[in-house]
Amino acid sequence: MKPLIVLLVTFFLSLIIARLSTGEWSLLFAGNVAMCCMLLLTAFGHFKFTNGMVMMLPPVIPFKTAVVYISGIVEIVLGIMLLFPPTRNIAGNLLIILFIVLLPANIYAASINLNIEMANHEGPGYGYLYFRVPLQLLFIGWVLYFSTGWFR
Repeated sequence: MKPLIVLLVTFFLSLIIARLSTGEWSLLFAGNVAMCCMLLLTAFGHFKFTNGMVMMLPPVIPFKTAVVYISGIVEIVLGIMLLFPPTRNIAGNLLIILFIVLLPANIYAASINLNIEMANHEGPGYGYLYFRVPLQLLFIGWVLYFSTGWFR
């Protein structure tokens, strides 16, 4: 829920700031700033909740801690790349791949009732997916529209 709140609040604040400073409603600016901020928040989670993030990776994944840290760094780098028009399209396409690749980890986490922040098995279980899967689709659609230009 926190990533969605950050995405939407940052989008509307960026939109208003752009309107006040330039006189235009800069949807692309606001959309990319919002996704960047959301990615910075989720990347922070990779470092603050490392143990829970490690637990969300299936047993077949080696070097789990390294994967968590690297994926957090990738989120930071791709988020920043969204802010610059020359790198926005490549960042957007890579983010779509990342969002698709990360979904199985979320499904696995739900299957073991993982609470990522507490790093225990007292999480919401499969009910979490009723929110997470549509959220992941929203993120993909957001990036498709604001960052890759596929629907513009």
